[in-house]
Amino acid sequence: MARHFPWRAGNRLQLLDQGKAFFPAMLTEIDRATEYVLLEVYLVESGEVVTQWLDHLIRAAQRGVKVALLLDSFGAAGLADGDRRLLAAAGVRVNWFNPLRWHQLSRNLMRDHRKLLLVDGKVVFTGGFGLTDDFVGSEHSWHEVAVKLEGPCVADWQTLFWKTWHQARGRSLVLPACSAVAAFKSGSEGRLVQGQGLYLHAIKLSLLRRLRQARRHIWLATPYFVPGYRIRKALKAAAARGVEVHLLLPGPQTDHPPVRYAGQRFYSDLLAAGVRLYEYQPSFLHAKISLCDDWVSLGSCNFDHWGMHWNLEANQEILDADFATEVLNWFTQAREQSLWLDKRLWQARSRRQKIREYFWGLLDGLAIRFK
Repeated sequence: MARHFPWRAGNRLQLLDQGKAFFPAMLTEIDRATEYVLLEVYLVESGEVVTQWLDHLIRAAQRGVKVALLLDSFGAAGLADGDRRLLAAAGVRVNWFNPLRWHQLSRNLMRDHRKLLLVDGKVVFTGGFGLTDDFVGSEHSWHEVAVKLEGPCVADWQTLFWKTWHQARGRSLVLPACSAVAAFKSGSEGRLVQGQGLYLHAIKLSLLRRLRQARRHIWLATPYFVPGYRIRKALKAAAARGVEVHLLLPGPQTDHPPVRYAGQRFYSDLLAAGVRLYEYQPSFLHAKISLCDDWVSLGSCNFDHWGMHWNLEANQEILDADFATEVLNWFTQAREQSLWLDKRLWQARSRRQKIREYFWGLLDGLAIRFK
């Protein structure tokens, strides 16, 4: 598989905020499909969302559309046996990435964390979404975003899906060649970047390059903030040269509190360097977006060192001033619902909080050393 996909001009993009916006848009495209539907997702758990998706996927398969699902065998373990039988009976092709094997414990750590829905080689959705009830249905639903993309980059996403499908060594899959998509005259420049383990992580390298090049502002949103040394150094260096650096991170509502505590051990150092920290309050912030001036990266990558070491990831990068402004507006609105942690407030945190940071930070440091 090629390590890098090229920049391609002429893409049309739409930012979709929250599951109540991107799930209906995805299901509408599935209903319009005439040739094939490709779905690659990490987190799947039977419930109302999965029931709704199965209804649309099965109806597509029944009208002759080729439907292929690439699921991570660990992340999608919550898909009930009954739902699996429904997919099989409808002729939906399901491939499981890296089934757990107890005699290969280290190999089990490699997970397919990518998320994409691709329809007929014409449209693709990516982001941090999963097929669970956590993403929709209540005021406390996880805060997530997705991007809908049309244009030349769609073919790259199809290539990546097909390669990963065969890497999973499951059922064979033959897809029609993704027909050349005409570039939109006023479209954005974009490229697909992928990550596969520590030594094939173009996503991280691209972020580092953009952090070092930024001149106006940097915004990062991630649900699991445990960055490596190079990213922390680049953030502090950007703040030192006068760039506004903002980190939008989860507040008390999170599915992995120990990860939050481990990441908080970096807060004091970052605040001292002039980095601005915000913890989102209404619900669990699950969005994964990076913004550096007019450059945006959005997709599956959390930029935590554990995921970068083991996971298969994929992000869509966009270089477009108008789209960057739209993303900046999203960050600004989310900031208004967040707790701003200035140096004085953080220094006044409780002793119990400091103990949590130390304990979980110590465990995280040991995990880094021995992984």
